[in-house]
Amino acid sequence: MSRFPGVALITGAASGIGRATALSFAASDCLRIAIFDLNFAGLKETTELIEEISKKKGEEGRCVFAARLDVGSEEEVERGVKEVVGMWGRVDYCVNCAGILGNNARSTETTLAQFDAITNINYRGIWLCSRAQIRQMLTQEPVEGREGVGEKRKGMRGAVVNVASQLGIVGRRDAPVYCASKAAVIALTRCDAIDYAKDNIRINCVCPGVIDTPMTQSDPTFAAALEPAIQVAPMGRIGTPQEIADACLFLCGEGAGFVCGHALVVDGGYTIN
Repeated sequence: MSRFPGVALITGAASGIGRATALSFAASDCLRIAIFDLNFAGLKETTELIEEISKKKGEEGRCVFAARLDVGSEEEVERGVKEVVGMWGRVDYCVNCAGILGNNARSTETTLAQFDAITNINYRGIWLCSRAQIRQMLTQEPVEGREGVGEKRKGMRGAVVNVASQLGIVGRRDAPVYCASKAAVIALTRCDAIDYAKDNIRINCVCPGVIDTPMTQSDPTFAAALEPAIQVAPMGRIGTPQEIADACLFLCGEGAGFVCGHALVVDGGYTIN
């Protein structure tokens, strides 16, 4: 039986962590996957990679829905979730990966436009997406849990995983707005987890460390600035998108059935050092 027999929905899926998460759902036999991003060309590449996985596994019946989506737009977010539900009737595993980098400046050198741009995607966008996803989950029946060792696992209406950051837990120079936006995601996750646990909806977040993605490596100056953080982490290396995707799938799956409101730090040990 598939580990993920329901419907997966991933934002920020054109590259990096979002793409790795979508591919991981496909590799774990999830047959209905919806992917969203502003970069539709990147979504097409992700779709092609999912199709390659299906061919290698000899699978039939895989369905992928890809659409351009601005997570900062309430109208687009609501429409995106409705489109997925219109096709497949529900959403079961939602991973909100869409985000942007900070402006690498102190508060006194940060403009209101920069503040709004960062928080609009990193916090407001997560809130809009998770709100729409939870609203749908409240209307659907729980999926029956699989047999465990000695007992059947508890069924659930859905699982939401928000991607925050290690910088939502600790501070860093020249990053007040970015750190605040990610701390807000952690706080949002905890509060929503409290509010919807009784409805059989689990809500958690992942806090990545420095990860080797196109976003972090696109600016050589920014990439070089990350090196001290890599060296602080006991593991002394940059993380991979797959390592974050693994954490996201764990939190979506039945193996995390009693995990609620957790901020799972995946940072090579940065925050403990």
